[in-house]
This record gives sequence, C-alpha cells and structure tokens, in this order.
Amino acid sequence: MFKYVIFDLDDTLLDFSRGEREGVQKILKEHGIKDIDHGFQIYLSINKHVWEQIEAGKPSQKLVDTRFESTFNKLGIKVDGKKIERQYRNILNHNFYTLNGAEKLLQDLKKQNLTLLVGTNGIKHTQIDRLNGSGLDKYFDHYFISGDIGFNKPDKRFFVPIFKAYPDLSKGNTIMIGDSMKSDILGSRSAGLKNIWFNPKYAANNFDFKPTFEVHNYREIEEILKDN
Repeated sequence: MFKYVIFDLDDTLLDFSRGEREGVQKILKEHGIKDIDHGFQIYLSINKHVWEQIEAGKPSQKLVDTRFESTFNKLGIKVDGKKIERQYRNILNHNFYTLNGAEKLLQDLKKQNLTLLVGTNGIKHTQIDRLNGSGLDKYFDHYFISGDIGFNKPDKRFFVPIFKAYPDLSKGNTIMIGDSMKSDILGSRSAGLKNIWFNPKYAANNFDFKPTFEVHNYREIEEILKDN
C-alpha cells in the first residue's frame, strides 16, 4: 500500500505551458517582435537546451539568465537578458493556472489518507507563490524544490532531503508522479522509487527505460493508487 505520493508540479498539476506561452509572448510583443509564434519557437528551443544543462547539474540561475538574451539575439535585437528574466519571473510568479481536474485528484487522494508531497524543479519562491495562488498548497504536507535543495531531478541527491524528512518513506510505500520521463521518471528510478508517467498527450517514450506505470488522465492515477 502506498503511503506517500510525490508530485511534480509543472504540467502535472499546474498548467505551466499556458503561463509560459502567455508570459513569453507578452515580452516578445513589448519588444516589437511581429512574428510572435516564430519568436516563441526560438525561445522554446533555447529554453529546452538551458534546462538540459540544468538537469545535467550546471548552475541554474546563471543559465536561465541567458535564455532571453539568446532568444533576442537570434531575432536581431540586443536586450538586457537578466532584466527581462526578472520580468518573466514576476509573470511566472502569478501563473496560477491548474490543469483541469488537478484539484479534484488531490482532494480524492487526501480522502485516502495519503501523504502528498511536492517534488519539483524550479526556483523556490516562484513555485511556492504559484502553489499558494492556485490554492493547491493546502493539499501538501511538504514542498521539496530544487532551487532550495541545490540539486535538480533527475539527480538522485534531489531526493535525499525527502528521505531524511520521512524516515519510513521507502520504495514499497512511495510513488512519484510526473510528466517528464527525464526528470521525474529517471529521477525517481535513480532514487529507487516507483513512478507514474503522466502522459496526457500520448507522447512516445524515446528513452531506454520505462516508467512503473503510464497514464493519460487523472482517473487512471486514482485507479493505480486504489489498487496498490
């Protein structure tokens, strides 16, 4: 039987993609970019590379401070990348969008007396502000955030504080739920934990490992947790 459930946040419970799209597009418009879709695709490509480096263990703040400067360089505009990053961070802090059904899922799991934990990559104050603003904060007993821990998933050292905070937490009574095969599923595997890949878009698994479970909606998550 599961006792602990560790949740990723972005695109697992919180609708990060929607907030990201709105925030970046707003910044592009403010700097006179006409082809917003083209500019956004450039940003996504650069940001993907930035996060690949962060997940490989490189310093996060130094890297995220480069993503807007690099984006606008490709668009032929010189900007203060750090200043724009601060502006974007403020926008993200107020991204309170949740995925449809996320709160009901958490309500139902709490009724099962499960201990719900946050285990997410990101900057601490941003993630906490978004949890509080979305109203999902009340369902969680503890937050574990890479910006506070000092290590990003999939590094197994990300999970060390979780094991320390809950000495009885084990692979037999704990499961990680997340949308990213690389950070959530590989990370939980490296820590010896079972996992659920939340895959509502039916993305292909291009990795040489598999999740413990794969689901496409919240109802399937509830079924797994009821059966185990």
